[in-house]
Amino acid sequence: MSVVIVGGNECMECKYKDICKRHGCKAKVFTKMRGNFADQIGSPDLIILFTKTVSHKMAGCAKQAADRFNTTVAHCHSSSSSALEEVLKQYASGN
Repeated sequence: MSVVIVGGNECMECKYKDICKRHGCKAKVFTKMRGNFADQIGSPDLIILFTKTVSHKMAGCAKQAADRFNTTVAHCHSSSSSALEEVLKQYASGN
């Protein structure tokens, strides 16, 4: 399963990827808006939005990508590792 994480803390990027790997997911993490952000999202199976730490513009781009590729979006208020674990337990349980 491919996962895109939008938002979160820069210092946690590696930890987010490790958690996803433990759940059998390949992850891309975007904590900051980059010029070609919309192109880099691709067509993942799941987009996780850390709503407390994401800009409105990034969230909008992620939602547009989700609509374009019919991707599931999981909203998570907290950007903690335990919150990510809970989201992945819910959505990646088949892997």
